[in-house]
Amino acid sequence: MKMNPYLQFGGKCAQAFDYYRQHLGATDLMLMPFRGTPAEQACPPEWHDKVMHGSLTMGGQTLMGSDGMYGQPVEPMKGCALTLAVDSEDEAERIFGALADGGHVTMPMEATFFARKFGTATDQFGVAWMVICEMPH
Repeated sequence: MKMNPYLQFGGKCAQAFDYYRQHLGATDLMLMPFRGTPAEQACPPEWHDKVMHGSLTMGGQTLMGSDGMYGQPVEPMKGCALTLAVDSEDEAERIFGALADGGHVTMPMEATFFARKFGTATDQFGVAWMVICEMPH
């Protein structure tokens, strides 16, 4: 069994996934628009090129998402966050900086009693993230 987060971006899935590809090293980007699918008939022409389903790979894990469904507003993320665990403090700082750019820092990246580095931010696409560089075991 695998658990794959599925995010809805309310019209910004392609931009978000491209940003994650560029700044987080995500690979295997796949974006499927509504155009050319049976769902195309359920949305107006301006929605045909929105993302019906997308996926990418980060650290061997699959992140999936879409722009949602036409006429169904996307609610902001609440009560959860995606966590990225990295091996080096430099990588934690770099990734956190990319996620915080244009977003909102909720806890600055810093050393804590439980991690060499830890920080939380909501990125420019409304996704809540935690970045951690754990203590050596």
